[in-house]
Amino acid sequence: MRELTAEWVSKAENDFEVAHLVRFRAELPIADAICFHGQPCAEKYLKTFLQEQRIRFPYVQAMIPLLELCLPVEPGFELFREDLDRLDGYAVAAGYPGLQITLDMADEALSAVGRVRGFVRSRLGLD
Repeated sequence: MRELTAEWVSKAENDFEVAHLVRFRAELPIADAICFHGQPCAEKYLKTFLQEQRIRFPYVQAMIPLLELCLPVEPGFELFREDLDRLDGYAVAAGYPGLQITLDMADEALSAVGRVRGFVRSRLGLD
């Protein structure tokens, strides 16, 4: 694995750990924070895959453009389009008024993040 790829993995894992800490170790889980940290975890894992494949990518938060860059190399990413689209909706919404994020929504987001994370990690030989 390339050095920069490993750094992307580390950054993604930091977001994953924070989302899990807020969900499972906090006395009162904060749904907004779970989604707020879950979305960048999935985003960074897409960038991790692209980095390892030496595919240039824009430094954006929107995941569908990143997904489109991954698909020619790994068509299996298509399975996660709906998850990524849903997570994209949380990128901004979790930090601003207007959308009341429930714990069920946060759990769904965390599950989606786990699926994307697991897929990328398996493709990189990390799990």
